[in-house]
This record gives sequence, structure tokens and C-alpha cells, in this order.
Amino acid sequence: TIDILAIFAHPDDVELAVGGTLLKMKSLGYRTGAIDVTRGEMGTRGTVDGRAQEALEAARVLKLDVRENLELPDGRVFADDESRVKLVRVLRRLRPKVVLTHQEGDPHPDHAHIVQLVREASRLASMAKYDEGVGQRLLPPIVAHSVFSRRIAPSFIVDISDFLEQKMEAIKAHASQFYSPESKEPETRLTSAGFLDELANRSRYFGSLIGVAAGEPFFVAEALNVDDPIALLTRPMNIYS
Repeated sequence: TIDILAIFAHPDDVELAVGGTLLKMKSLGYRTGAIDVTRGEMGTRGTVDGRAQEALEAARVLKLDVRENLELPDGRVFADDESRVKLVRVLRRLRPKVVLTHQEGDPHPDHAHIVQLVREASRLASMAKYDEGVGQRLLPPIVAHSVFSRRIAPSFIVDISDFLEQKMEAIKAHASQFYSPESKEPETRLTSAGFLDELANRSRYFGSLIGVAAGEPFFVAEALNVDDPIALLTRPMNIYS
């Protein structure tokens, strides 16, 4: 079983959005995993086989216990029943307590549809009569959405100060997708020379909001059940600067 599972569209999305959080959770003793929903076959750069190898190398850097691919068609992901059944079976097998995924309203249609797919499958996995007889039903995992493409106030920010360097190493494992002066393939925003610095600076910005060197932000749609508000609210924060 897995404690925390990241479910994202393309083979490098996990690293870009929540790589630091997965590294931190692993350091705290939790079992971590990732599901790439597609193989990234619509990508401007790289090949399906090459990207699969890059994902394996990135998984090694992230120290993931599990990394799998749901093999839904890139650019054509929908929350249809066939896709829901596939994801429900994965959730029942891996049994995560927390799921990390894209944020709602993401402009990429695969990302937006995966949000719907994840939220529906997380609930359906708890219903004994849905896909009856395949896997044991589980309590619906809490879904936390990475704040990445839209500007919204996060519910919480994870301090990844000790893991930013490793996060960037995991991102760079997807070498076909990012800046390379030797590449002859078409340019994209991701392949620009400054994109990786922009990403690291983004982590530093969110870290600055909680008074640390680097952070990753999340939004949770449901009300959070806080056991000890004093412990929560007296964590060091840069709120008076």
C-alpha cells in the first residue's frame, strides 16, 4: 500500500508540481507513489519509450515506492466510465490515504479532466457495488490539488527547503522536455533557457510566504479537520515582515 499518491497527466508533471512534497514525505517515513495518466505521446519533444525511461530515472531520484502509467490517450483524457474503472482499480490496489493532483480549472484539458476523474474515482472506490468483486473498497482518500496554473490562495504550503535541489534533479531527468543547447527539436516554453530557474524561483516564492527557503502550495476543497489549532497556527511563519 501507498500513503500518498500523485496522479498527474504527463510523465514530467509529478516532478514539476509536487516533487518536493513527495521527497519530504519519503524522508518522514511514508510510502510514496506516482501515476502518470498518459504516456505523453502528444508532446512536442521526445518519444514514448524515451519518456518512459526518463520517468523511471526521475522515480529513482524521488525515491518513489511505485510509479505506474495508466496509459490513457494523451490529449483525450475524459472522466468516462472506462477510465474511472481503471483508476478505481489502481486506488483499491494501492490504497492511498492522500492523493495529489492537478488544480481545478487548469487550462490544459487533460489536466482539468483528470481532476474530475480523480475526484470521482476516489469516491467510487469506496462503493462496494461499483466494479463489484474487483478489489476491496477503501475510505475515499483526501484529494489535495497542486496550485500551479491558476492564481488562487493555497490551503497550505509544504516546506520543501531541504529538497529543492533534489526536486530540480528529478525534473532534469526528463531531459527531452527541457533546455538543451544541442537539441534540434522544436522549441516550447518548457525548453527555454530560463524555465528551470523560473520553476525554482516559484518554489522560493511560495516558501517565502511561510518564512522558509522553498515551498509547494496546495488547495483542498473540503474543510480540514484540525486536531490542534495551536500547534498548527504557531508554526514559524513570516507573517509580520
